[in-house]
Amino acid sequence: MSQGPPADSADRFYAAVRLIGRFWVWFFFKQVDLRHPEHVPPRGPVLLCINHPNNLIDSLLVGAVLGRKVHYLAAATLFSNALMARFLKACGVIPVYRKQDDPDKMDRNVDTFAACFTTLERGGVIGIYPEGTTHAEARVQRIKTGAARIALEYEWRRASEAGEPLAVVPIGLTFDARKSFRGRVRVACGELIAVAPYLPTYREDMVRAVDALTTAIQWGMETQVLHVERLDRTELIHAIEELYRSELVRELQAERGLSDRQIDVLRLSQAIADAVAYFEAHDPERVERLWREVQHYRALLATYQVRDRAVRARMERSPGHRRIRRSWEASLGLPIFVYGAAVNALPYFLPRWLARCTARKETDYATTRLLASVVAFPLCWGLEAWVVWRLAGAAWAALFAASLPLSGLLAYRYLGGMSRLAGQIRFAVLSLTRQQAASRLLATRRGIIALLEQAKTDYLAATRGNTF
Repeated sequence: MSQGPPADSADRFYAAVRLIGRFWVWFFFKQVDLRHPEHVPPRGPVLLCINHPNNLIDSLLVGAVLGRKVHYLAAATLFSNALMARFLKACGVIPVYRKQDDPDKMDRNVDTFAACFTTLERGGVIGIYPEGTTHAEARVQRIKTGAARIALEYEWRRASEAGEPLAVVPIGLTFDARKSFRGRVRVACGELIAVAPYLPTYREDMVRAVDALTTAIQWGMETQVLHVERLDRTELIHAIEELYRSELVRELQAERGLSDRQIDVLRLSQAIADAVAYFEAHDPERVERLWREVQHYRALLATYQVRDRAVRARMERSPGHRRIRRSWEASLGLPIFVYGAAVNALPYFLPRWLARCTARKETDYATTRLLASVVAFPLCWGLEAWVVWRLAGAAWAALFAASLPLSGLLAYRYLGGMSRLAGQIRFAVLSLTRQQAASRLLATRRGIIALLEQAKTDYLAATRGNTF
């Protein structure tokens, strides 16, 4: 996950915080897919323009996967608590004053810009969220002009002071399941956005140059995330992803011999979104028909209380040797599951309950749960290890403590496998007791896949490209 050794190795506090952050990223996420980290220069001034889908988690992720120290711009309201302010300043965070928080303090942003220029002049990295706020939409919201103003003013000053050129890098964060523990996240570093072409305009018309560069940054950020123009079609796009993306992955693996790592699932998702937008403009009736079929299929799943992955598993029919292997894994893994669940249940469920009770919006849920987990897991693990130490001695307590994180992850994975197995058993029982209902589910899903296959063929023929 790392891009290389820290450029700011002298900052031991930040390095320690990042090390702790990397542990929690490893523990909280099943997979962090880092794309094109080479686009972030290993030295020199850098301005990272990051989308903001998941509150504090976003900064934790970017800081964990990049080897350089990142000085984030954060809302000044976070500095209202003295202890928190001291921690943030020690991490190099720069406060920014927003009109919606306190319009009377906007003049203090002069100091914010000065701190940014000082950091960049020293060859540091600034992390900014140009959207200005967190949001749960499948798109990049219209960004503010702050990033472009910082970039242009720095390059303007550098022209007369012979400093190092600034690298503006768009960063895209995409979460498969924003609120889930052990979910997947993609961190994509886009190609550098050149600032020099906008400098001649900046000399003559600052506003026009800032607007033009802001638009370029907007486009750069949009290319690194799933960007949906019509938000009312987001649910349909996500439904097609759930039903069809795995089919596209298998097709790429079979036809091109690509591994899971080589396949960029975000590109597949964006291709699905682009195809929906194309048919929305050229054949809206096809989109409406597909949406009706998807809604009908979902209604059937709810009526018979089965999940799509169980229907898909029946259609795919795993090889016999794989089913035998899974049976052995289920048998051998049961004791590990029981142990891992017993010693990790409380610190797992307590943060989830707390997040559900206190998170005011969707983008706060994961941050609340993670922060609560950072407290709950060490506290509960410490208490459990203390009990083992009192009962069995220091050696057993050390072994017990070392087993806690891994046993928790293995128990969670086992639970997921048991959930899939339970769904397959439920569908098997439905097939025996209500064969017509099971056949109806299979036929409906096959019909949707056939519609999607035909749509893919027509889309590729019409656009004369192989977007998939």
